[in-house]
Amino acid sequence: MATSHPYDVVIVGAGPAGMCAALYTGRSMLRTAVLERGIPGGELLNTEKLDDWIGEKSILGWELAKKFEEHSREFGAEYVTATVERITKLRDGTFETVTDSGDRYVSPAVIVTAGGTPVKLGIPGEIEFAGKGVSYCAICDGAFFKQQTIAVVGGGDAAVEEAEFLTRYADKVYVVHRRDSFRASRILQERLFANPKIEVIWNAVAEEVTGDERGLMTGLRIRDRVSDEVRSLDASGCFVFIGFHPNTGVIDGHFDHDEMGYVRTDTTMQTSIPGLFAAGDLRSQLTRQVTTAVGDATTAAIAVEKYLKTRDEGSHEIVAQGSGGYTA
Repeated sequence: MATSHPYDVVIVGAGPAGMCAALYTGRSMLRTAVLERGIPGGELLNTEKLDDWIGEKSILGWELAKKFEEHSREFGAEYVTATVERITKLRDGTFETVTDSGDRYVSPAVIVTAGGTPVKLGIPGEIEFAGKGVSYCAICDGAFFKQQTIAVVGGGDAAVEEAEFLTRYADKVYVVHRRDSFRASRILQERLFANPKIEVIWNAVAEEVTGDERGLMTGLRIRDRVSDEVRSLDASGCFVFIGFHPNTGVIDGHFDHDEMGYVRTDTTMQTSIPGLFAAGDLRSQLTRQVTTAVGDATTAAIAVEKYLKTRDEGSHEIVAQGSGGYTA
């Protein structure tokens, strides 16, 4: 039977941003529920190793996720396995977060850290070799492919820019694009064409990721869209950049966002809906890393504490110098 659960703050999503936010709200003695449809960790669970988490020269993604979860639980965060269907602001100013079971989590503030989802190729081997050759983040995983041959799939700004970035590590980068010209900006294309490490394969689509008995990627099968010829590329990595969707569909109501659908916030991480905060990959920003996610989350959690205090005093406004904060 569906029930109603009162909390001081509800956090939607248990990736790095959600778990860090839970740590800070817990330290502030706020009763906190973290709603996550799966195992806490988010994209960390799809990352084999990290070498850019400060203080750790190398750490496994699942290991860092476990540390985040355990640390936040130390301060009282309650984790609930549930799929959030909608977040609605009620007439009295509180939020109702409804799960797929019909349970209602009622709170005066919500932090959305639901992240985003890379658009996948949907080909055999892609899921099997995710984190073992297949990646969706050049900055995260590029350093693991030093002096290797890799492939980049895509033709927009992200694909072209990241292909050029990956030449810092790889000896050879193939760019596989389904058309005969890029959609990327001219300046990015010029940089790519000038790079001797990059070879563009036009009018081609990826059809299968192949690997060995150790579970590591060894190649990419591609098909020429003109001749229909299928051939194999020897490559130990495949970076997919064909799109990324912020997971904002759970927010019921209009909110300010950029042209790609990412949530715009003020400097306190508050959205255009007072009391609704956002942190991590679904927020409009320059880069999406674990470090930026936890930075967002720290700010959001501290801002929530201030928001609740001013709300109790009869005001919905967060006073933050230079924030241009939204007011109710």
